[in-house]
Amino acid sequence: MSYERIKRIIIGRPLPTERLPEEKLLKRYALAVFSSDALSSTAYATEEILFTLALAGTGALALSFPIALAITALMVLVVISYRQLILAYPSGGGAYIVSKENLGETPSLIAGASLLIDYSLTVAVSVSAGVAAIVSAFPALISYRAEIALLFILILTVANLRGIRESGKIFAIPTYAFVIGLGITVIYGLYLYVTGYRFPVSRPEVSVVEPLTIFLILRAFSSGCAALTGIEAISNGVPSFREPAAENARITMTLMAVILGFLFVGATGVARLYGIVPSTTETVISQIAKGVFRGGFFYYYIQFATALILFVAANTSFAGFPNLASVMAADGYMPRQLKQRGYRLAYSNGILALTFFAALLVIVFKASTHDLIPLYAVGVFTGFTLSQFGMVRYWQKTRHNAAWWRRAVINAVGGLATLIVTVILAVTKFVDGAWIVIVVAPLLVLAFRKIHEHYVSIAGQLSLDQLKAIPPIKNNVVVLVSTVHMGTVKAIQYARSLNPTVIRAIHVDIDPTETKKVNRRWAEFGFGIPLEILSSPYRNVLGPIISRLREIDREMEDGILTIVIPEFVVSRWRQFFLHNQTALILKALLFFWRNVVVISIPYHLR
Repeated sequence: MSYERIKRIIIGRPLPTERLPEEKLLKRYALAVFSSDALSSTAYATEEILFTLALAGTGALALSFPIALAITALMVLVVISYRQLILAYPSGGGAYIVSKENLGETPSLIAGASLLIDYSLTVAVSVSAGVAAIVSAFPALISYRAEIALLFILILTVANLRGIRESGKIFAIPTYAFVIGLGITVIYGLYLYVTGYRFPVSRPEVSVVEPLTIFLILRAFSSGCAALTGIEAISNGVPSFREPAAENARITMTLMAVILGFLFVGATGVARLYGIVPSTTETVISQIAKGVFRGGFFYYYIQFATALILFVAANTSFAGFPNLASVMAADGYMPRQLKQRGYRLAYSNGILALTFFAALLVIVFKASTHDLIPLYAVGVFTGFTLSQFGMVRYWQKTRHNAAWWRRAVINAVGGLATLIVTVILAVTKFVDGAWIVIVVAPLLVLAFRKIHEHYVSIAGQLSLDQLKAIPPIKNNVVVLVSTVHMGTVKAIQYARSLNPTVIRAIHVDIDPTETKKVNRRWAEFGFGIPLEILSSPYRNVLGPIISRLREIDREMEDGILTIVIPEFVVSRWRQFFLHNQTALILKALLFFWRNVVVISIPYHLR
């Protein structure tokens, strides 16, 4: 089976560029693609709050609900700010673009680095949390967490390589299954509590490890802020919506905020009412569902739906990372391979890059959600902050209408709030692992600058602005001769067709008997070109050739040195390994030589 056929089976048939408008998303699919990250965070955000508060003992867990309300209030503020951002940047107004146009290069690169890190962590955290949901229901699988996580990352990669619209359809069912399932769990759990039912739950007394201080409460708040990650994905992905794209994106963001607020506050409230205590072997959602539904089918449905939404939550990053990388590549800050759409109109290279980084994080941190979470929200809140202050500057510059100052105030308040949260995250999570992001982000910014300098340098050197006339080229040709055969004849014919200033033929003597045969046949066929013999007493072919070419290159006053290499091409690929690949190695060695052209002349065998 050919490579192309395998590719079509896995990824699908190639799509022409004119099909791109058909790949745009309806709101119901866009909600699944761009909101799954934010919605799925309810599966672990409450748990992270409880884990932190538990350090101060069981009594401190009562603070989880007011902390959840504070986080929800912050979410509302951020969503209102991002709705304005979508209005101002209907072509896709992520933190990178807003910062670039309103704050300058350095803030935009910081925003870009922060978001790329966060997208990679989103995949690792979401998939690891999904595996935790599976392990809660099937504890025997706990030793295979990393392997299961890698398998699901691979599945997500293939799904996204198939294209935007197709991945949206694939991921819509798990997203809505989770929203409906957790929504029913919260409502039914509240109903049971109001009617006097108290489901049995393990309530082990938690010993006090730390006193309940403002710093600990801030740590719990920063842990719960993981619930806000992914909110910006809709503003980044506006171009992927069906027209009217901006209006559809704003509606989708509002729907996401309502659903997220209800699920997050509801789950935290139910956990508080029933006295759920966080456990390292069972998730909080699992404890709630097991108590509300007393085990049985619906419990396993919730666990299965939770695992699925967490796996597809990573799809937010598979939509966001490649889009952002493409924009930055177009600006010259990332490799240009990331700019082009692939086989199925998806940014294939960006998808594969994200897969690599996410898989690396899963392997290094062994698919542990609790180890990954401290790295998580710093990047996204940095992006929040820069985009909000960028929007303040945008309203100041444009002043579209009399209400511009009101919009600027909303973004300023949002920027100030997210800046405070960013500082809280950096301080409270620094020792737990946030320092990694704080160190890596500046290194990425430095890399972006170096890449940009490289592309600017290339553009300057290739520019025709300084060219006044096209000068003639002196072509010095060297034909490499291993033996005299039909391929050699073809190579010499080609070399002569170049109308060279000088033409030479070189043979390396590694076998005196063979060299005499080459000399005799060379003279017999009368090529009219002197054959230069290079001595090689240690039977090294490449060394003498490289040394002689350096001498010829130094002797040349100007012009081009063209090396012509005759090669015979076998009829079947497996026969390739039966022959020396000296020419291939030589071409690699000469590739970076200045003013040197290497030409292979193939002679195809039957």
